[in-house]
Amino acid sequence: MLVNPRPQSEPPTSSPGQPSEAAPPRRREGGRSLIFILVALALAAGAWRLLLGPNGHSAPAPVAVEKPQPLIRSGEKIEVPERSAIRSRLAIAPVAERDIRRDLMLPAAVEADPARLIKVLPPVAGRVIGLKVQLGERVTAGQPLVVIDSPDLAGAYADYDRAKAGMALARKSLDRQRGLAKIGGAAEKDLQQAENDFAAAEAELRRSEARLKQIGVEADTTAQSRTVTVAAPMAGSVIELDVGPGAYWNDATASLMTIADLRTIWVTANVPESDTAFVTKGQEVDVAFPAYPDAPRRGEVLFVSDVLDPDTRRTKVRIAFDNPDTRLRPGMFANVTFHAPARRAAVLPTSALVLKDDINQVYVETAPWTFEARTVDIGFQQGNEVVLKGGVAAGERVVVKGGVLLGD
Repeated sequence: MLVNPRPQSEPPTSSPGQPSEAAPPRRREGGRSLIFILVALALAAGAWRLLLGPNGHSAPAPVAVEKPQPLIRSGEKIEVPERSAIRSRLAIAPVAERDIRRDLMLPAAVEADPARLIKVLPPVAGRVIGLKVQLGERVTAGQPLVVIDSPDLAGAYADYDRAKAGMALARKSLDRQRGLAKIGGAAEKDLQQAENDFAAAEAELRRSEARLKQIGVEADTTAQSRTVTVAAPMAGSVIELDVGPGAYWNDATASLMTIADLRTIWVTANVPESDTAFVTKGQEVDVAFPAYPDAPRRGEVLFVSDVLDPDTRRTKVRIAFDNPDTRLRPGMFANVTFHAPARRAAVLPTSALVLKDDINQVYVETAPWTFEARTVDIGFQQGNEVVLKGGVAAGERVVVKGGVLLGD
């Protein structure tokens, strides 16, 4: 607020010979000068506050920032200077050595034992006129499975009858030649021919008998029929059915059905090539079945394949289990845990690894705060640790955290 320096009640003074109206401009010039003085004082006060700082004290002088020292590289060596900020970001620890027992878990599937699985083939070509079993049915040895009407059976009977008649004729001819030879009425070559004819007839008879036996019918029977009944070769379950009533089966190599004895089954796992060394015959395993999560089974490796699948790069490993109640069925999934024996190995945390050009490296301390990059061979990973095959030895000090800063 501007204060009038002259009281309002005081009459204005005027000089002789000068009009009284000139006094007001002087008052305006005096008020304007006062305003300029007040503004200058305010600016000076603001500048003083800036010099003193917010707390009323003199502001500190600016501190010079020291420039961080870069890493010193000499060939394969990397040295971290004393005043480098990287030192506080590195963690260094010795390589540990422990007894490592690796448990390898792999998916698997239940399969029928090939030694207890039979594909039932038709003994003769013909038309299926009767199907006695269904898919999944359990059968006993000798139980009728399929009835086939076959012209080939009639032909087999005819071959047997001809062989039998030829055998009788050859026997009579041989007996006659032998009688004549005793009295000197037969030539030696005729006797030899009769003996040869008898041997050929006997062989043909045996062949025709074997053919009928293979078909599954009796050779010497009066009730010769065109139908043949295929019986189950063993007890088991019908796990595949490829035929139906009315089908004409003319391929003797195409199976009618498949019967499997599931009292013993296999659990087959495919082991990666890199883990094949951890699996051996007789090794203990634990097998868990998703169908029966509360009933895991303990077994041992029965078979490790000597052949590696070139497409999947995996080796087949099989474990056999008794299955008297047939709870385990072919096609079921399983998880197999292989328990490998314990062995001493060097161990590092995964944070120590630095990937460079698809190669795993670690930084080994060769002198105080001096490091060199070294390639390591990883065996396998367990949790947050890796088991090493080589590259560093137990006790060597390596950077376990922040190693990537050394490679920048």
